[in-house]
Amino acid sequence: MRVQRSLTKLTGGEKLSTLELIILITELSLPAIAAQITQVVMEYVDASMVGQLGAGSSAAIGLIGPTTWLFGSLMYAAVMGFSIQMAQYIGARDRRKAHDILYEGLTVILIVSVLGGALCVMLSGPLPVFLGGSEEIVPLSSSYFRIYALGAPVMVMGFYFGAMLQSSGKLLVSGLIQIIICIMNVVFNFFCIFDEVPVRLGDTAFKGLGLGVAGAALGTVMAQALGLLIFIICMFKFNDSWHYEGKAGFHKADLQKAFRIALPLAVEETILQGAQIASILIVSPLGTVSIAAHSLAVTAEGLCYMPGNGVQQAASTLIGQSTGAGRKDLIKKLSVLVVGFGMLIMTVMGVLLYFFAGTAMGVMTPDTEVRELGTAVLRIEAFAEPFFAAYIVSSGVFRGMGDTVTPSVISMSSMWLIRIPLAFFLSARMGLRGVWIAMAVELTVRGLVMISRLAMKKQK
Repeated sequence: MRVQRSLTKLTGGEKLSTLELIILITELSLPAIAAQITQVVMEYVDASMVGQLGAGSSAAIGLIGPTTWLFGSLMYAAVMGFSIQMAQYIGARDRRKAHDILYEGLTVILIVSVLGGALCVMLSGPLPVFLGGSEEIVPLSSSYFRIYALGAPVMVMGFYFGAMLQSSGKLLVSGLIQIIICIMNVVFNFFCIFDEVPVRLGDTAFKGLGLGVAGAALGTVMAQALGLLIFIICMFKFNDSWHYEGKAGFHKADLQKAFRIALPLAVEETILQGAQIASILIVSPLGTVSIAAHSLAVTAEGLCYMPGNGVQQAASTLIGQSTGAGRKDLIKKLSVLVVGFGMLIMTVMGVLLYFFAGTAMGVMTPDTEVRELGTAVLRIEAFAEPFFAAYIVSSGVFRGMGDTVTPSVISMSSMWLIRIPLAFFLSARMGLRGVWIAMAVELTVRGLVMISRLAMKKQK
């Protein structure tokens, strides 16, 4: 495969032309972008299914959404502590260390995900009340979050194996598995949410479980369980570190480095998602329509920034392997190319979002008020997408270098010093539109600061 040949040249110290680097970035990014876009399409379909149940059901998931993001982000931080090391050891061609870090991470992530899921189960009852949910939506939010929490270890382990495949350069394999998960999620959700399923096999009609909002969580967990099985099979087949002869050892230095990488990320994600929860507390008093529009618009916006996440994955892999291989000659050049690539893609996506915001919202909800308000806020956000791309991809570059502190400090500062105060001020005067203006302003500032800091970054 051309990608593997180029990565071999990169880790082997051979020269790579600018054209070869652009092709490598593109070929690593496209599978991840495809997987991310498929995930957003899945979320669109899920949101559309739940939206058919009414604005209250959409608001129920929107209310608890930032908390599920917080849990997922903390697990992401823990996984990054090991997957970044995996990329660097592969870049250094140290198979033994890559083997050890794979099994060390597997043990740690399993323990952390089980404990985290248990904590979320305990919080599933009181949390929606604390977040200001109405009597209509609190029971729905609680049941959704409880099922999500019970399936958390399965979802987190799937993410772990996917990250390890990506670190070894197998972004195509990981992306295809994510696409399968997304498709199965739609199928399972369809059968779990509704009573009547318009599918027949000959004369045989199928009935759904009719679980409503809870069915959306159950369908997702079932799809993730299937995905985990596929990830394990592919890890066994495609990741050489899995087959290294000899018993894996636990090394204090590896665990300490994982902690140093993960801690700033965990703090960042806790504070960022805490800010998202604070945003929900700002949005909640605006009413059910605003909560539903906010939740669905966040899902719709994902179509813009998920491609950026795909490029970020490629950036972390390339910079991580370059760092491990000692290729200081390539890191700066790769950084410029990959950030520019991400900004170009998300600029195009921002333009599309502006013109098709109404269509995107119309797919997810039949409620006219929700649709119109969601369309308005999405068009506000479209202007910030190029700068959001700068932040997303630059953070992938920093993380590939092993620096998780810089993006953490920048994102935490901008979120709490700009977005939350401005959203609080503007929401009282402009409603949900004010909240999204604050978001667009903050993302623009964050992106500009991030690329400025990356330009000043010196290689050690």
